[in-house]
Amino acid sequence: MIKTDMIIVGAGPTGLFTVFEAGLLKLKCHLIDALPQPGGQCSEIYPKKPIYDIPGFPEVLAGDLVSNLMEQIKSFEPGFTLGERAETIDKQDDGSFIVTTNKGTKHHAPVVVIAGGLGSFEPRKPPIANIANFEDKGVAYMIKEPEVYRDKKVVIAGGGDSALDWAIFLADVASEVSLVHRRKEFRGALDSVEKVEELSKIGKIKLITNAEVVDLKGEDNLDAVVIRHKDTALGEEIKETNYFIPLFGLSPKLGPIGDWGLEIEKNAIKVDNTYDYQTNIPGVYAIGDVNTYPGKLKLILCGFHEAAIMCQSAYQRIFPDKKYVMKYTTVSGVNGFDGSRKEAKKEVVKSIN
Repeated sequence: MIKTDMIIVGAGPTGLFTVFEAGLLKLKCHLIDALPQPGGQCSEIYPKKPIYDIPGFPEVLAGDLVSNLMEQIKSFEPGFTLGERAETIDKQDDGSFIVTTNKGTKHHAPVVVIAGGLGSFEPRKPPIANIANFEDKGVAYMIKEPEVYRDKKVVIAGGGDSALDWAIFLADVASEVSLVHRRKEFRGALDSVEKVEELSKIGKIKLITNAEVVDLKGEDNLDAVVIRHKDTALGEEIKETNYFIPLFGLSPKLGPIGDWGLEIEKNAIKVDNTYDYQTNIPGVYAIGDVNTYPGKLKLILCGFHEAAIMCQSAYQRIFPDKKYVMKYTTVSGVNGFDGSRKEAKKEVVKSIN
């Protein structure tokens, strides 16, 4: 039995930053994640993708953001159960919880925080009959290592931020980048759309709109894609390429968490955002992309904000008779919060024994 102050289900950026905010309150955290390493999607799917909306970082690679977060929480010594999925939750008579993984590892704490991002996920695949034949043979649904595409011909399909961002990034890596979208209008950030249009004008991106990829050609590996234009006068064209990357987003699934008795709305966990992001089960919180409430924005920085607010509520739940006076790290630093952490931990463990 692993005993801690706070169980965090999900070791993505929001879960990792929660360790920092909880650490400032002298609360010990243990994280559970089905992936074999911390970082969530930022580590598993797009470690080399640049992120532009993290305060203080005009641009930071997703993998570097995870490394920085790990360094930031290092002094708080969090525990990790990686490569195991949180399977069940059982509320105890004293109000605490036991979370058990699919491999039988049990975790005990007075507070559970679900920071599972989009949950378990799989890429949305375009309806191309023979696409499975070329998976890992020229077809990829995510980009982990951009150098794979160095001096290669690449066709990207999609109209959202991911498709735009990778088209921009690979314009300086691949020998040829084509971006195919079934409409003229894009769903991504305006500045990204403008950047793609600028790169198209100077010939660094071949922008193909009002069209879609409908077939793939090749023997052992992908050799070309068939692009069908909505304009019947243009018909279909065969475009030679080494790689086809359809970026149509991910299809999220909550997995076993969906059976925990939580209030679910559109595959997300409803929370009370008027106070502390608590779910309908007292003592169980949900923060980051996994939650929903009026006005919700699925941004990493919003998850960071929710983590800070949630930790204040969790502290009051664990120590109802204590009054916490908030200190600023600009005055006390981080190490100043570490002194009585062991004493606080003893009180929590004592309260759940």
